[in-house]
Amino acid sequence: MDSTDARPAKRLDRKPRVFVTRHLMPGVEERMSELFEVSLNAGDVPLSRDQLIAAMRGYDVLVPTVTDRIDAAMIAEAGKDLGLIANFGAGTEHIDLEAAAARHILVTNTPGVFTDDTADLAMAGIIGVPRRIREGVELIRSGKWSGWTPTALLGTKLAGKVLGIVGMGRIGQAVAHRARAFGLEIAYHNRKRLPEAVERMFHARWVDSLDALMAEADILTLHCPAGPDTHHMIDARRIGLMKDGASLINTARGDLVDQEALIAALEGGKLAGAGLDVYPDEPSVDPRLVRHRNVMTLPHIGSATREGREESGLKVIANIRMWADGHRPPDQVLTGL
Repeated sequence: MDSTDARPAKRLDRKPRVFVTRHLMPGVEERMSELFEVSLNAGDVPLSRDQLIAAMRGYDVLVPTVTDRIDAAMIAEAGKDLGLIANFGAGTEHIDLEAAAARHILVTNTPGVFTDDTADLAMAGIIGVPRRIREGVELIRSGKWSGWTPTALLGTKLAGKVLGIVGMGRIGQAVAHRARAFGLEIAYHNRKRLPEAVERMFHARWVDSLDALMAEADILTLHCPAGPDTHHMIDARRIGLMKDGASLINTARGDLVDQEALIAALEGGKLAGAGLDVYPDEPSVDPRLVRHRNVMTLPHIGSATREGREESGLKVIANIRMWADGHRPPDQVLTGL
């Protein structure tokens, strides 16, 4: 069986009962309230496991976010009416897709919405870490800046350096497009090589192994999904392959990187700095990262634009409406069992 067996329900003869786990954009919530029988999380606090299970028992549709972990045991307790998990966001690693398919519960996401937003933020790290932006901001705020000197806060020039992109999907390609304007040489590693025409478009060079890319990148940026195959893919051994003084940027998922190995490389001077928007134990951020003079620590804001969050919410609404009308939603997530 695969997820095509998780068939859309017959057309509902009533408004679908929808539970939304976090506060969304006002316009999105207003439209949801017009179209559905909706319960909104006005307090915008993370829900407990028991609260999520209760929502899965009493509603037709659950609208979770990346912070809502929905495992097989929770799905097993879902009520008979739950037919759709309409995720807000592109990533679905927090949902047990196979368990959902086994219960004939469809899962949808909102792909492509945050591509440019996340790529923009990645570029902030790609530029900011080599140029020591965090140190400069803190120097001004501390009141300790004594004025311009020829040797103060020397960073690294971007032009001519190798930007290693791990994961050349939508976001990776958007980063490559932006990075070329700064004179960076683009090298990438992907599970599958891109067509030659796409490589020419981005002036990108394929590297057939991650180890080889690690060894030649001056700046490494991560744009791949989380999962068993990518958990701690950037570990102590691979960090050891990197150039002395290289930088690491992660706007994808926190568990792609072995955090202890990263901190050791930063504190030991192997890496010059890092730009991080994601962490393995969010919202907890290791104090050693916060204290490091050249680590840009951001609070998971890669997708945080008004436009992106609005569009993502509208995609959620479209998926729910199609499902409620008895049609297959446009953004159904497929998985094999």
